[in-house]
Amino acid sequence: QVQLVESGGGLVQPGGSLSLSCAASGFTITMYAMNWYRQAPGKERELVAAITLTESTNYEDSVKGRFTISRDNAKNTVYLQMNSLKPEDTAVYYCNAQRQSVGYNYWGQGTRVTVSS
Repeated sequence: QVQLVESGGGLVQPGGSLSLSCAASGFTITMYAMNWYRQAPGKERELVAAITLTESTNYEDSVKGRFTISRDNAKNTVYLQMNSLKPEDTAVYYCNAQRQSVGYNYWGQGTRVTVSS
């Protein structure tokens, strides 16, 4: 059974940090591009950070310099380190695995991040 399970969300004050994890099971992430998306209340889901098979990374403009995506293929896990958090980072964060060559696209259930004083 294919699963992506996010963890690490929670409530944090502005300026604080959180580290999200996404553990994959039922498949190996080695052949997948891995992404973090987020969806804030009343807004569309947006791509926050992406990491390719060769570990090239890409970030949405508002998180550049604050968020870092990484992958550990041996642990079948992807991470998102979030620093200098702002209230506008409040959202449900989703892990996504894509293997476009065969049309595979998997989603986790999401983890909620709330940035508030």
